[in-house]
Amino acid sequence: MLFNSLIFPVFFLLVISVYYQLNLKWQNRWLLLASYFFYGWWDWRFCTLLIFSTVLDWTISHALHKTTDQRKRKQFLTVSLLGNLGVLGFFKYFNFFAGSLQVLLSQVGFNPDMFTLNIILPMGISFYTFQTMAYTIDVYKGKTEPANDFTAFALYVSFFPQLVAGPIERAKRLLPQLTKVRTMGYATLKSGIPLIMFGYFKKVVIADSLSPLVESTFNNPGMYSNIDLWFGVYAFAIQIYCDFSGYTDIARGIARMLGIELMSNFSAPYFSRSITEFWRRWHISLSSWLKDYLYVSLGGNRKGKMRTYVNLMITMLIGGLWHGAAWTFVIWGGIHGLYLTIHKLMLKGRKPDIQAWGVGPFGYFTDLIKIVFTFHLVSFTWVFFRAPSFDFALKYLKGMIVNSGELTIFPQVSLALIAIIIIDIAQRYSKDYNWVFKIKPYWRYVLTGSLLGASILVFGWHYSSPTPFIYFQF
Repeated sequence: MLFNSLIFPVFFLLVISVYYQLNLKWQNRWLLLASYFFYGWWDWRFCTLLIFSTVLDWTISHALHKTTDQRKRKQFLTVSLLGNLGVLGFFKYFNFFAGSLQVLLSQVGFNPDMFTLNIILPMGISFYTFQTMAYTIDVYKGKTEPANDFTAFALYVSFFPQLVAGPIERAKRLLPQLTKVRTMGYATLKSGIPLIMFGYFKKVVIADSLSPLVESTFNNPGMYSNIDLWFGVYAFAIQIYCDFSGYTDIARGIARMLGIELMSNFSAPYFSRSITEFWRRWHISLSSWLKDYLYVSLGGNRKGKMRTYVNLMITMLIGGLWHGAAWTFVIWGGIHGLYLTIHKLMLKGRKPDIQAWGVGPFGYFTDLIKIVFTFHLVSFTWVFFRAPSFDFALKYLKGMIVNSGELTIFPQVSLALIAIIIIDIAQRYSKDYNWVFKIKPYWRYVLTGSLLGASILVFGWHYSSPTPFIYFQF
Protein backbone atom coordinates (compact mmCIF):
# COMPACT_ATOMS: atom_id res chain seq x y z
CA MET A 1 0.00 0.00 0.00
CA LEU A 2 1.38 3.40 -0.97
CA PHE A 3 1.17 6.46 1.28
CA ASN A 4 0.25 8.42 -1.86
CA SER A 5 -2.68 6.17 -2.85
CA LEU A 6 -6.37 6.83 -2.34
CA ILE A 7 -6.80 3.75 -0.16
CA PHE A 8 -4.20 4.79 2.40
CA PRO A 9 -6.11 7.72 4.03
CA VAL A 10 -9.13 5.42 4.40
CA PHE A 11 -6.92 2.72 5.91
CA PHE A 12 -5.23 5.10 8.35
CA LEU A 13 -8.46 6.77 9.49
CA LEU A 14 -9.88 3.35 10.28
CA VAL A 15 -6.69 2.31 12.10
CA ILE A 16 -6.43 5.42 14.25
CA SER A 17 -10.14 5.68 15.07
CA VAL A 18 -10.14 2.13 16.49
CA TYR A 19 -6.65 2.46 18.01
CA TYR A 20 -7.63 5.40 20.23
CA GLN A 21 -10.40 3.33 21.83
CA LEU A 22 -8.17 0.44 22.94
CA ASN A 23 -5.87 -0.33 25.86
CA LEU A 24 -2.14 -1.00 25.34
CA LYS A 25 -2.48 -4.76 24.87
CA TRP A 26 -5.14 -4.44 22.20
CA GLN A 27 -3.49 -1.39 20.62
CA ASN A 28 -0.43 -3.52 19.84
CA ARG A 29 -2.57 -6.34 18.50
CA TRP A 30 -4.55 -3.92 16.35
CA LEU A 31 -1.39 -2.24 14.99
CA LEU A 32 0.15 -5.66 14.28
CA LEU A 33 -2.93 -6.71 12.32
CA ALA A 34 -2.93 -3.36 10.47
CA SER A 35 0.78 -3.68 9.67
CA TYR A 36 0.37 -7.13 8.13
CA PHE A 37 -2.66 -5.91 6.17
CA PHE A 38 -0.64 -2.89 4.97
CA TYR A 39 2.29 -5.09 3.88
CA GLY A 40 0.11 -7.85 2.43
CA TRP A 41 -1.73 -5.32 0.26
CA TRP A 42 0.99 -5.81 -2.40
CA ASP A 43 1.18 -9.59 -2.08
CA TRP A 44 0.04 -11.54 0.99
CA ARG A 45 2.79 -14.10 0.41
CA PHE A 46 5.41 -11.55 1.47
CA CYS A 47 3.96 -11.69 4.99
CA THR A 48 5.52 -15.13 5.40
CA LEU A 49 8.96 -13.49 5.23
CA LEU A 50 7.99 -11.11 8.02
CA ILE A 51 6.79 -14.07 10.10
CA PHE A 52 10.04 -15.94 9.39
CA SER A 53 12.24 -13.02 10.48
CA THR A 54 10.12 -12.41 13.56
CA VAL A 55 10.07 -16.03 14.77
CA LEU A 56 13.75 -16.59 13.92
CA ASP A 57 15.09 -13.63 15.86
CA TRP A 58 12.62 -14.00 18.73
CA THR A 59 13.78 -17.61 19.18
CA ILE A 60 17.49 -16.87 18.75
CA SER A 61 17.43 -13.88 21.13
CA HIS A 62 15.94 -15.97 23.94
CA ALA A 63 18.38 -18.80 23.26
CA LEU A 64 21.25 -16.30 23.51
CA HIS A 65 19.91 -14.96 26.79
CA LYS A 66 19.60 -18.41 28.38
CA THR A 67 23.19 -19.59 27.87
CA THR A 68 26.59 -18.26 28.88
CA ASP A 69 28.46 -20.79 26.73
CA GLN A 70 30.26 -18.52 24.27
CA ARG A 71 30.58 -21.25 21.67
CA LYS A 72 26.83 -21.86 21.67
CA ARG A 73 26.13 -18.12 21.65
CA LYS A 74 28.26 -17.71 18.51
CA GLN A 75 26.44 -20.61 16.91
CA PHE A 76 23.04 -19.07 17.69
CA LEU A 77 24.15 -15.72 16.30
CA THR A 78 25.47 -17.42 13.17
CA VAL A 79 22.10 -19.11 12.64
CA SER A 80 20.36 -15.73 12.88
CA LEU A 81 22.77 -14.02 10.49
CA LEU A 82 22.68 -16.86 7.97
CA GLY A 83 18.89 -17.03 8.14
CA ASN A 84 18.36 -13.29 7.64
CA LEU A 85 21.11 -12.78 5.09
CA GLY A 86 20.11 -15.99 3.32
CA VAL A 87 16.57 -14.74 2.74
CA LEU A 88 17.83 -11.30 1.72
CA GLY A 89 20.48 -12.78 -0.55
CA PHE A 90 18.09 -15.18 -2.25
CA PHE A 91 15.38 -12.67 -3.05
CA LYS A 92 17.60 -9.68 -3.81
CA TYR A 93 20.95 -10.98 -5.05
CA PHE A 94 20.58 -14.51 -6.48
CA ASN A 95 20.15 -13.42 -10.10
CA PHE A 96 22.73 -10.65 -9.70
CA PHE A 97 25.49 -13.01 -8.56
CA ALA A 98 24.45 -15.71 -11.04
CA GLY A 99 24.60 -13.21 -13.91
CA SER A 100 27.91 -11.76 -12.70
CA LEU A 101 29.43 -15.23 -12.47
CA GLN A 102 28.28 -16.00 -16.00
CA VAL A 103 29.93 -12.83 -17.34
CA LEU A 104 33.14 -13.60 -15.41
CA LEU A 105 33.33 -17.18 -16.73
CA SER A 106 32.66 -16.01 -20.28
CA GLN A 107 35.70 -13.73 -20.03
CA VAL A 108 37.96 -16.76 -19.53
CA GLY A 109 36.46 -18.89 -22.28
CA PHE A 110 33.54 -20.61 -20.59
CA ASN A 111 29.95 -20.04 -21.65
CA PRO A 112 27.79 -21.74 -19.02
CA ASP A 113 24.01 -21.52 -19.13
CA MET A 114 23.51 -20.11 -15.64
CA PHE A 115 20.31 -20.88 -13.74
CA THR A 116 18.25 -17.80 -12.86
CA LEU A 117 14.87 -17.33 -11.22
CA ASN A 118 11.96 -15.02 -11.87
CA ILE A 119 11.98 -13.56 -8.36
CA ILE A 120 9.80 -10.67 -7.17
CA LEU A 121 11.71 -8.48 -4.71
CA PRO A 122 9.64 -8.15 -1.51
CA MET A 123 9.03 -4.55 -0.48
CA GLY A 124 11.26 -3.28 2.32
CA ILE A 125 13.15 -6.56 2.80
CA SER A 126 16.50 -4.76 3.20
CA PHE A 127 15.06 -2.49 5.90
CA TYR A 128 13.37 -4.99 8.18
CA THR A 129 16.14 -7.57 7.72
CA PHE A 130 18.73 -5.08 8.98
CA GLN A 131 16.40 -4.09 11.81
CA THR A 132 15.95 -7.64 13.10
CA MET A 133 19.65 -8.42 12.67
CA ALA A 134 20.56 -5.38 14.77
CA TYR A 135 18.23 -6.62 17.51
CA THR A 136 19.85 -10.07 17.68
CA ILE A 137 23.39 -8.65 17.55
CA ASP A 138 22.54 -6.24 20.39
CA VAL A 139 21.18 -9.13 22.48
CA TYR A 140 24.35 -11.11 21.73
CA LYS A 141 26.53 -8.18 22.84
CA GLY A 142 24.42 -7.58 25.94
CA LYS A 143 23.33 -4.14 24.79
CA THR A 144 19.64 -4.98 25.05
CA GLU A 145 17.44 -7.55 26.76
CA PRO A 146 15.35 -9.95 24.68
CA ALA A 147 11.72 -8.89 24.35
CA ASN A 148 9.27 -10.61 26.69
CA ASP A 149 6.14 -9.61 24.78
CA PHE A 150 5.95 -11.48 21.46
CA THR A 151 3.23 -9.18 20.09
CA ALA A 152 5.32 -6.09 20.83
CA PHE A 153 8.36 -7.69 19.19
CA ALA A 154 6.37 -8.71 16.12
CA LEU A 155 5.12 -5.11 15.91
CA TYR A 156 8.70 -3.84 16.22
CA VAL A 157 9.58 -5.88 13.12
CA SER A 158 6.49 -4.94 11.10
CA PHE A 159 5.36 -1.46 12.30
CA PHE A 160 3.69 -0.22 9.12
CA PRO A 161 4.75 3.47 8.98
CA GLN A 162 8.45 2.57 8.70
CA LEU A 163 8.22 -1.02 7.47
CA VAL A 164 9.12 -0.62 3.80
CA ALA A 165 11.51 2.36 3.73
CA GLY A 166 12.66 2.97 7.29
CA PRO A 167 14.04 4.53 9.30
CA ILE A 168 15.85 1.40 10.48
CA GLU A 169 15.01 1.51 14.18
CA ARG A 170 17.08 0.00 16.99
CA ALA A 171 15.30 -2.27 19.46
CA LYS A 172 16.49 -0.30 22.49
CA ARG A 173 14.79 2.79 21.08
CA LEU A 174 11.54 1.48 19.59
CA LEU A 175 10.70 -1.63 21.64
CA PRO A 176 10.30 0.23 24.99
CA GLN A 177 7.76 2.53 23.30
CA LEU A 178 5.72 -0.52 22.30
CA THR A 179 5.62 -2.01 25.78
CA LYS A 180 4.41 0.99 27.79
CA VAL A 181 1.26 3.09 27.78
CA ARG A 182 1.49 5.75 25.10
CA THR A 183 0.45 9.38 25.38
CA MET A 184 -1.89 10.47 22.61
CA GLY A 185 -4.25 13.32 21.99
CA TYR A 186 -4.32 16.85 20.64
CA ALA A 187 -0.58 17.44 21.20
CA THR A 188 0.50 14.35 19.24
CA LEU A 189 -2.00 15.10 16.48
CA LYS A 190 -0.83 18.71 16.28
CA SER A 191 2.85 17.78 16.03
CA GLY A 192 2.29 14.86 13.66
CA ILE A 193 0.15 16.60 11.06
CA PRO A 194 2.82 19.14 9.88
CA LEU A 195 5.31 16.29 9.38
CA ILE A 196 2.78 14.45 7.24
CA MET A 197 1.84 17.55 5.24
CA PHE A 198 5.43 18.55 4.51
CA GLY A 199 6.22 14.93 3.67
CA TYR A 200 3.41 14.78 1.11
CA PHE A 201 4.47 18.15 -0.30
CA LYS A 202 8.05 16.93 -0.76
CA LYS A 203 6.94 13.67 -2.34
CA VAL A 204 3.93 14.62 -4.45
CA VAL A 205 4.64 18.23 -5.41
CA ILE A 206 8.43 18.25 -5.72
CA ALA A 207 9.69 14.68 -6.27
CA ASP A 208 6.84 13.43 -8.48
CA SER A 209 6.87 16.62 -10.55
CA LEU A 210 10.58 16.15 -11.27
CA SER A 211 10.17 12.45 -12.08
CA PRO A 212 9.23 12.85 -15.80
CA LEU A 213 12.13 15.26 -16.33
CA VAL A 214 14.58 12.86 -14.68
CA GLU A 215 13.21 9.95 -16.71
CA SER A 216 13.59 11.88 -19.94
CA THR A 217 17.16 13.08 -19.37
CA PHE A 218 18.47 9.74 -18.07
CA ASN A 219 16.71 7.68 -20.74
CA ASN A 220 17.76 9.92 -23.63
CA PRO A 221 20.95 11.82 -22.70
CA GLY A 222 21.87 12.30 -26.35
CA MET A 223 18.82 14.52 -26.88
CA TYR A 224 19.86 17.12 -24.29
CA SER A 225 22.59 19.71 -24.03
CA ASN A 226 25.39 19.33 -21.52
CA ILE A 227 23.87 22.03 -19.29
CA ASP A 228 20.51 20.25 -19.39
CA LEU A 229 22.20 17.02 -18.39
CA TRP A 230 23.78 18.80 -15.44
CA PHE A 231 20.35 20.02 -14.40
CA GLY A 232 19.03 16.50 -14.97
CA VAL A 233 21.47 15.31 -12.29
CA TYR A 234 20.43 18.18 -10.01
CA ALA A 235 16.82 17.19 -10.63
CA PHE A 236 17.51 13.60 -9.55
CA ALA A 237 19.45 14.80 -6.49
CA ILE A 238 16.40 16.81 -5.43
CA GLN A 239 13.94 14.08 -6.45
CA ILE A 240 15.56 11.28 -4.46
CA TYR A 241 16.00 13.51 -1.42
CA CYS A 242 12.41 14.80 -1.43
CA ASP A 243 11.06 11.33 -2.22
CA PHE A 244 12.96 9.60 0.59
CA SER A 245 12.83 12.33 3.23
CA GLY A 246 9.17 12.88 2.32
CA TYR A 247 8.49 9.22 3.12
CA THR A 248 10.35 9.59 6.43
CA ASP A 249 8.37 12.71 7.35
CA ILE A 250 5.07 10.96 6.62
CA ALA A 251 6.15 7.86 8.55
CA ARG A 252 7.26 9.90 11.55
CA GLY A 253 4.10 12.00 11.48
CA ILE A 254 1.85 8.92 11.36
CA ALA A 255 3.80 7.23 14.16
CA ARG A 256 3.67 10.38 16.29
CA MET A 257 -0.12 10.46 15.94
CA LEU A 258 -0.06 6.90 17.31
CA GLY A 259 2.05 8.02 20.28
CA ILE A 260 5.30 6.55 18.92
CA GLU A 261 8.43 8.54 18.09
CA LEU A 262 10.60 7.38 15.19
CA MET A 263 14.13 8.66 14.70
CA SER A 264 14.93 11.45 12.27
CA ASN A 265 16.53 10.03 9.12
CA PHE A 266 17.67 13.27 7.45
CA SER A 267 19.11 16.55 8.64
CA ALA A 268 19.45 18.93 5.68
CA PRO A 269 22.11 16.75 3.97
CA TYR A 270 22.67 19.11 1.04
CA PHE A 271 23.86 21.76 3.51
CA SER A 272 26.83 19.51 4.34
CA ARG A 273 30.28 21.06 4.06
CA SER A 274 32.12 17.75 3.65
CA ILE A 275 31.35 14.21 2.54
CA THR A 276 31.76 13.01 6.14
CA GLU A 277 29.15 15.50 7.26
CA PHE A 278 26.88 14.41 4.40
CA TRP A 279 26.82 10.83 5.69
CA ARG A 280 25.91 12.08 9.15
CA ARG A 281 22.91 13.87 7.66
CA TRP A 282 21.80 11.49 4.87
CA HIS A 283 19.92 8.23 5.61
CA ILE A 284 21.12 8.48 9.21
CA SER A 285 19.60 5.17 10.30
CA LEU A 286 21.51 3.23 7.60
CA SER A 287 24.82 5.08 7.93
CA SER A 288 24.79 4.60 11.72
CA TRP A 289 23.85 0.91 11.24
CA LEU A 290 26.75 0.36 8.84
CA LYS A 291 29.11 2.11 11.24
CA ASP A 292 27.99 0.22 14.38
CA TYR A 293 27.48 -3.28 12.96
CA LEU A 294 29.89 -3.46 10.03
CA TYR A 295 32.66 -0.85 10.24
CA VAL A 296 33.26 -1.37 13.97
CA SER A 297 33.01 -5.16 13.60
CA LEU A 298 35.71 -5.04 10.91
CA GLY A 299 37.97 -3.24 13.36
CA GLY A 300 36.99 0.37 12.72
CA ASN A 301 39.95 2.66 13.29
CA ARG A 302 41.52 0.47 16.00
CA LYS A 303 44.01 -1.41 13.82
CA GLY A 304 46.04 1.30 12.15
CA LYS A 305 45.49 3.84 9.40
CA MET A 306 45.65 1.51 6.42
CA ARG A 307 43.22 -0.97 7.97
CA THR A 308 40.91 1.96 8.79
CA TYR A 309 40.78 2.99 5.13
CA VAL A 310 40.20 -0.62 4.03
CA ASN A 311 37.38 -1.01 6.56
CA LEU A 312 35.84 2.24 5.40
CA MET A 313 35.94 1.17 1.76
CA ILE A 314 34.46 -2.26 2.49
CA THR A 315 31.66 -0.66 4.50
CA MET A 316 30.72 1.73 1.73
CA LEU A 317 30.93 -0.96 -0.98
CA ILE A 318 28.52 -3.13 1.01
CA GLY A 319 26.40 -0.05 1.67
CA GLY A 320 26.19 0.46 -2.08
CA LEU A 321 25.25 -3.17 -2.66
CA TRP A 322 22.57 -2.88 0.04
CA HIS A 323 20.82 -0.34 -2.17
CA GLY A 324 20.49 -2.60 -5.17
CA ALA A 325 21.66 -5.73 -6.96
CA ALA A 326 23.70 -3.98 -9.65
CA TRP A 327 27.35 -3.00 -10.10
CA THR A 328 26.32 0.64 -10.52
CA PHE A 329 25.31 0.70 -6.84
CA VAL A 330 28.62 -0.90 -5.86
CA ILE A 331 30.45 1.78 -7.84
CA TRP A 332 28.32 4.46 -6.18
CA GLY A 333 29.27 3.11 -2.75
CA GLY A 334 32.91 2.73 -3.77
CA ILE A 335 33.16 6.37 -4.88
CA HIS A 336 31.68 7.50 -1.57
CA GLY A 337 34.19 5.23 0.20
CA LEU A 338 37.00 6.90 -1.75
CA TYR A 339 35.61 10.35 -0.86
CA LEU A 340 35.48 9.45 2.84
CA THR A 341 38.98 8.01 2.76
CA ILE A 342 40.42 11.13 1.13
CA HIS A 343 38.60 13.36 3.62
CA LYS A 344 39.90 11.30 6.54
CA LEU A 345 43.43 11.69 5.15
CA MET A 346 42.92 15.45 4.89
CA LEU A 347 41.70 15.67 8.50
CA LYS A 348 44.95 14.03 9.76
CA GLY A 349 43.27 12.56 12.82
CA ARG A 350 41.11 15.58 13.64
CA LYS A 351 37.37 15.12 14.08
CA PRO A 352 35.21 17.09 11.63
CA ASP A 353 33.18 19.86 13.27
CA ILE A 354 29.65 19.67 11.87
CA GLN A 355 28.14 22.06 14.42
CA ALA A 356 30.07 25.33 14.12
CA TRP A 357 29.10 27.62 11.25
CA GLY A 358 30.63 30.86 10.03
CA VAL A 359 33.95 30.46 11.86
CA GLY A 360 36.60 32.99 10.86
CA PRO A 361 36.44 36.31 8.98
CA PHE A 362 35.07 34.71 5.81
CA GLY A 363 33.39 31.82 7.59
CA TYR A 364 29.97 31.84 5.97
CA PHE A 365 31.40 32.44 2.50
CA THR A 366 33.82 29.54 3.00
CA ASP A 367 30.95 27.36 4.26
CA LEU A 368 28.93 28.19 1.14
CA ILE A 369 31.83 27.19 -1.13
CA LYS A 370 32.18 23.89 0.77
CA ILE A 371 28.43 23.23 0.52
CA VAL A 372 28.41 23.76 -3.25
CA PHE A 373 31.51 21.62 -3.71
CA THR A 374 30.14 18.77 -1.57
CA PHE A 375 26.79 18.91 -3.36
CA HIS A 376 28.55 18.44 -6.69
CA LEU A 377 30.64 15.55 -5.35
CA VAL A 378 27.42 13.85 -4.25
CA SER A 379 25.61 14.72 -7.48
CA PHE A 380 28.37 13.11 -9.54
CA THR A 381 27.75 9.81 -7.75
CA TRP A 382 23.98 10.06 -8.33
CA VAL A 383 24.67 9.43 -12.04
CA PHE A 384 25.82 5.88 -11.22
CA PHE A 385 23.00 5.43 -8.70
CA ARG A 386 20.34 6.35 -11.27
CA ALA A 387 21.85 4.89 -14.46
CA PRO A 388 20.71 1.37 -15.48
CA SER A 389 24.28 0.26 -16.28
CA PHE A 390 27.91 1.37 -16.01
CA ASP A 391 28.15 1.99 -19.77
CA PHE A 392 25.02 4.13 -19.64
CA ALA A 393 26.44 6.14 -16.73
CA LEU A 394 29.60 6.83 -18.74
CA LYS A 395 27.47 7.88 -21.70
CA TYR A 396 25.57 10.32 -19.50
CA LEU A 397 28.78 11.73 -17.97
CA LYS A 398 30.28 12.15 -21.43
CA GLY A 399 27.17 14.04 -22.55
CA MET A 400 27.57 16.39 -19.57
CA ILE A 401 30.90 17.45 -21.06
CA VAL A 402 30.60 17.30 -24.85
CA ASN A 403 26.91 17.81 -25.72
CA SER A 404 25.98 21.26 -26.98
CA GLY A 405 22.65 22.99 -27.24
CA GLU A 406 20.26 25.32 -25.46
CA LEU A 407 19.26 25.19 -21.81
CA THR A 408 15.60 24.08 -21.54
CA ILE A 409 14.94 22.57 -18.09
CA PHE A 410 16.44 25.22 -15.79
CA PRO A 411 13.22 26.85 -14.39
CA GLN A 412 11.55 23.70 -13.03
CA VAL A 413 14.69 22.42 -11.31
CA SER A 414 15.48 25.85 -9.90
CA LEU A 415 12.02 26.21 -8.36
CA ALA A 416 12.31 22.78 -6.78
CA LEU A 417 15.77 23.62 -5.41
CA ILE A 418 14.54 26.89 -3.91
CA ALA A 419 11.55 25.13 -2.32
CA ILE A 420 13.63 22.44 -0.65
CA ILE A 421 16.23 24.97 0.56
CA ILE A 422 13.48 26.99 2.27
CA ILE A 423 11.93 23.85 3.80
CA ASP A 424 15.29 22.54 5.05
CA ILE A 425 16.31 25.87 6.56
CA ALA A 426 12.98 26.12 8.38
CA GLN A 427 13.19 22.54 9.63
CA ARG A 428 16.84 22.80 10.63
CA TYR A 429 16.30 25.78 12.91
CA SER A 430 12.92 24.76 14.37
CA LYS A 431 13.20 20.94 14.51
CA ASP A 432 10.30 19.04 12.96
CA TYR A 433 8.48 22.08 11.60
CA ASN A 434 7.64 23.41 15.07
CA TRP A 435 7.80 26.91 13.60
CA VAL A 436 4.41 26.23 12.00
CA PHE A 437 2.80 26.58 15.45
CA LYS A 438 4.65 29.78 16.29
CA ILE A 439 3.29 31.88 13.44
CA LYS A 440 -0.04 33.69 13.64
CA PRO A 441 -3.10 31.45 13.13
CA TYR A 442 -4.09 33.21 9.92
CA TRP A 443 -0.75 32.57 8.24
CA ARG A 444 -0.62 29.07 9.68
CA TYR A 445 -3.94 28.25 8.00
CA VAL A 446 -2.78 29.85 4.75
CA LEU A 447 0.45 27.83 4.79
CA THR A 448 -1.11 24.48 5.67
CA GLY A 449 -3.96 25.09 3.24
CA SER A 450 -1.50 25.88 0.46
CA LEU A 451 0.57 22.77 1.16
CA LEU A 452 -2.53 20.60 1.28
CA GLY A 453 -4.03 22.21 -1.83
CA ALA A 454 -0.83 21.85 -3.85
CA SER A 455 -0.44 18.20 -2.79
CA ILE A 456 -4.06 17.37 -3.68
CA LEU A 457 -3.77 19.19 -7.02
CA VAL A 458 -0.60 17.38 -8.09
CA PHE A 459 -1.86 14.09 -6.63
CA GLY A 460 -4.97 14.41 -8.77
CA TRP A 461 -2.76 15.03 -11.77
CA HIS A 462 -0.86 11.77 -11.14
CA TYR A 463 -3.85 9.84 -9.77
CA SER A 464 -4.05 7.33 -12.63
CA SER A 465 -0.64 5.93 -11.61
CA PRO A 466 0.75 7.15 -8.25
CA THR A 467 4.53 7.19 -8.34
CA PRO A 468 6.00 4.65 -5.89
CA PHE A 469 8.64 5.84 -3.43
CA ILE A 470 12.11 5.29 -4.87
CA TYR A 471 13.45 3.42 -1.85
CA PHE A 472 10.66 0.82 -2.07
CA GLN A 473 12.84 -1.00 -4.61
CA PHE A 474 15.64 -1.40 -2.06
